[in-house]
Amino acid sequence: MKKIVSVLSLIVLASLILSACGTPTPAATEAPVVVTEAPVVATEPPAPAWEAPEGALVASFVDAAPTLDGVADEAFWAEAEDFVIDVDGGFGGFETKVNLKAVYTADSVYFLMTYEDPTESWYRYPWVKQEDGTWKQDKDPDDKGGDNNLHYEDKMAFIWNIDNSIAKFETKGCYTACHDGENPDEKPYGNKFTAAEGELGDIWHWKSIRNLNQIDDQYVDWTTYEARKDADNGNKEAGRKSDPKDSGGFSDNYGSMPDPADATKTVADKTIPGFTSPNIDMTTGAPGYILDSEKVALTQEDLDALPVGSIIPGIVKSEIVGDRGQISAGWKWADGVWTLEFGRLLDTGSEFDVQFSDLTASYYFGVAVFENAQVRHATQTGASFLVFKPQ
Repeated sequence: MKKIVSVLSLIVLASLILSACGTPTPAATEAPVVVTEAPVVATEPPAPAWEAPEGALVASFVDAAPTLDGVADEAFWAEAEDFVIDVDGGFGGFETKVNLKAVYTADSVYFLMTYEDPTESWYRYPWVKQEDGTWKQDKDPDDKGGDNNLHYEDKMAFIWNIDNSIAKFETKGCYTACHDGENPDEKPYGNKFTAAEGELGDIWHWKSIRNLNQIDDQYVDWTTYEARKDADNGNKEAGRKSDPKDSGGFSDNYGSMPDPADATKTVADKTIPGFTSPNIDMTTGAPGYILDSEKVALTQEDLDALPVGSIIPGIVKSEIVGDRGQISAGWKWADGVWTLEFGRLLDTGSEFDVQFSDLTASYYFGVAVFENAQVRHATQTGASFLVFKPQ
């Protein structure tokens, strides 16, 4: 019995000791790290880089407009893409290569044009004092009517298809409006007009002597030679016409005399020059024009006092104001090369102009160059087109 009691006492004592010491606390563990992958978001592949259509004149975007002075010293002209057009068939077999570049800003488009021309032609219809004291304009003796190829000026022209209205222009270019051989007794070089009503082209006609800081803005429609002649009392331009203007431009340097029908008025006296300028060389007639802002009226006494052989330009000019004067330009001839810079608004709002309002479209044009010729120009075969490279 005593042994049993002793055993039980030991068991109770062991239990008390264990209770006093407490139950061992399990060691703390860190929470497991759960790694999750970011969701994959589907993305569209990048758009392919823009490529110019084959055979296009490409206009690149620039932040500021060039200075239109015929110098072309802006860095972006050197970087702009070259575009070369061959023109041939001009008077005397004249042919050359026209090099074009184009840039545009937020609201305007600009062009740089260079081409070889061995002579700077500025001697256009000047007045020359004769041995008998009279005055005579120096003209081409072989001119049979609007076809001067001797005493004239250098020119160039673009024709743009307005709203793609001229059929076959994309392949034939300027030839869609050329009608060679019509009225050969009156117009040796034919006429210019489009083939059907509603066909309209925008003509940019640069005249090196008659224009001042601008290119003459004209257009061509479907008016035939006979229709124009009947309506305008002998006008021989057929479908080629000038955009409207408010003032300015060029005029023949004629004198004035009393109107035989009304002595209170004057009319042009086409036998004498009316003006001179302190900035002309009367031994040569250079520079070939008189600025309206510098013109000095000539009296008969003045004319009589000038020596025989004196030369006075046949043109008085100023800048054009209005629709016809919307193409600004500057030009220089040096070392047998013409350099022209010109530009205008992308959208002029004129019904007589091509509008470059859609910068994703292609705009077709043709080019002609006149080397000392009134009408017998060198022309490109077919047409070219302009596109705008996205910004």
